[in-house]
Amino acid sequence: MSRVVPFALPLVLVLVGCERTADTAAATANPAATQAITAPIAPLVLQDVIETTPSYIVGISYPQVASKYPPLAQAVQTYAESTRAQLMQAVTGLKGQKPEMPYDLSLSFTQVVETPRVVAVAAEGSSFTGGEHGTPLVERFVWLPQMQQMLAAEQLIPDAANWGPISALVREQLMTALSQQLDDEGVEVDKRAQLLRSGSARIDAGTTPEPKHFSKFEPVMNADGSIRALRFVFPPEQVGTYDDGTRSADVPAKVLLPLIAPVYRPLFRAG
Repeated sequence: MSRVVPFALPLVLVLVGCERTADTAAATANPAATQAITAPIAPLVLQDVIETTPSYIVGISYPQVASKYPPLAQAVQTYAESTRAQLMQAVTGLKGQKPEMPYDLSLSFTQVVETPRVVAVAAEGSSFTGGEHGTPLVERFVWLPQMQQMLAAEQLIPDAANWGPISALVREQLMTALSQQLDDEGVEVDKRAQLLRSGSARIDAGTTPEPKHFSKFEPVMNADGSIRALRFVFPPEQVGTYDDGTRSADVPAKVLLPLIAPVYRPLFRAG
C-alpha cells in the first residue's frame, strides 16, 4: 500500500538527484556512484549544518551510519551540497534584497537498513525559494559493502523488458490506495469517478516501465538480513498531486527474483 510521508526535518535511497518537480532528478544525479568503487575513498566526516540569516535558513542532518562507508558518505554529501548550491543560487538572484519569507532548505538523512550486505539511507526534506510551497526533496541511497558499490535501478534490473511486471504491480497498488483514500474521504460518486480518472492518468505517466521512474527504492528486510521486498518511493507530483505527498509501493522478492540481475539475487529471499 502507498503511504504519505510529510516534509519535515527528520527523514530516508538510490543515487539520483533533487527534484524540483518529478522531472528534474537528473540535474543532481551522480552517475559515478552507481559503479563499483575501484579506488579507495578517504574517510569523510559528515557534520550537520545549521545556518540562519535574514535571507535564508539551512538545516541539514546526516546519519552516523553513512560515515562508516566512505563512498556512501560521499554520495550523501554530494546530494546535500547540490541541494544547498541550488538554494544559494536562488539567494544570489535576490541581489541583496530580503525576501518576504526567508528561503529555506530543510534536509534530513536517516538510516533505513544496516546489515553486513546492505546499507540504506533515506533523504527527505524541502527547499523553499518563493512561490506557493517548497520543492520536495526525496532520495534513497543503497550501498552494498561486500560488493563495494552503490546500487542503482539500472544495475538491479538491466533488461528493460523486466520493468513491465514491476510497473504493473506498482500501478495496481497505487490505484488501490487511491481508491481507498477516496472512500475514506467520503467523496461523492461523480467527483470520485473524476478523481480516479485524473489519478489514474498521473499514476500511469509516473510509472511507465523505465528505470528512471523507479530510481528511488529502499530494501524491506527479513529477520535473517535478506531482502524480502523493495519499497519504491515516488516524490510528490510523480504519481499524484503535490498535496498527495510522497507515495510508495512494495514489490516482493518473489516477483523481483526472476527479473533482477543474477549477481544480486543472493541478497533476496522470498517467503
